[in-house]
Amino acid sequence: MDEHAPDSWRRRLYVVIFGSDTPAGKAFDVGLILAILASVAVVMVESVGAYRLEFGPALRRAEWGFTLLFTAEYLLRLMCVPSAGRYARSFFGVVDLLAILPTYASAVIPGAQYLLVVRVLRILRVFRVLKLAHHLAEAEVLSRALYSSRRKITVFLFTVFVMVVLMGSLMYLIEGEEHGFTSIPRSVYWAIVTLTTVGYGDISPQTGAGQALAAVVMVMGYAIIAVPTGIMTVELTAAARASRRSCEACGLQDHDRDARYCKRCGARMESEDGAQPPSSSSSRRLRHRPPP
Repeated sequence: MDEHAPDSWRRRLYVVIFGSDTPAGKAFDVGLILAILASVAVVMVESVGAYRLEFGPALRRAEWGFTLLFTAEYLLRLMCVPSAGRYARSFFGVVDLLAILPTYASAVIPGAQYLLVVRVLRILRVFRVLKLAHHLAEAEVLSRALYSSRRKITVFLFTVFVMVVLMGSLMYLIEGEEHGFTSIPRSVYWAIVTLTTVGYGDISPQTGAGQALAAVVMVMGYAIIAVPTGIMTVELTAAARASRRSCEACGLQDHDRDARYCKRCGARMESEDGAQPPSSSSSRRLRHRPPP
């Protein structure tokens, strides 16, 4: 019984560190996320000169405290996983290691501690705590829409590129170097800033013809913004419609992909591979349930 005690201890530790279904596991993850946010805040505050001069020693002590905490957490993760080497080479394993190395490196290389902002990547673990797995279906619809609209978006971006080159070149000919348009690339930069309605104002036309062209580019910018939105809206609608299933009995189409019974008539629906779900007495009663 003694020889199985370490394995039992490792399993319990694994459930706490990597699981979020138990109160202890959820508390561990929430505490870890709060510690990550606090450590990133310490690094950001230390980068401000005034705060560094006034609170420098306290901030450095806090950073070393967070580093020791995350080092212990990293070692515990390596201890409880089935394969320490495999976890160390995984995405989160590498991020966990990078989250602690800069502080130790700062003892030799000044300024290396500011690389600790990589710790913010570890907040990705919040998805485990909040159990957002049910949003994967929505993410799949969005991915399908992006993939379907890739060619239209590519053509749109190429058209915009041609437009900014033409408008920038024309503005260079109209305004010239005396008004700040010192080259075609700089004029193209102005066209991009104006077409996207950003408007930094660091360079602007001074002549009447240049201002008229700028007005045309501004109006075109508002019209162009609607193009990718319309493309994505159409593709999202098509992808969402394709992800829904219809009932062969009554024709209702608003069903999830994993639906087994029609929400209107209660008829059984075939699975995506064409197989019927396992029947039972309750499902047989549900199948013949009269529509409301």
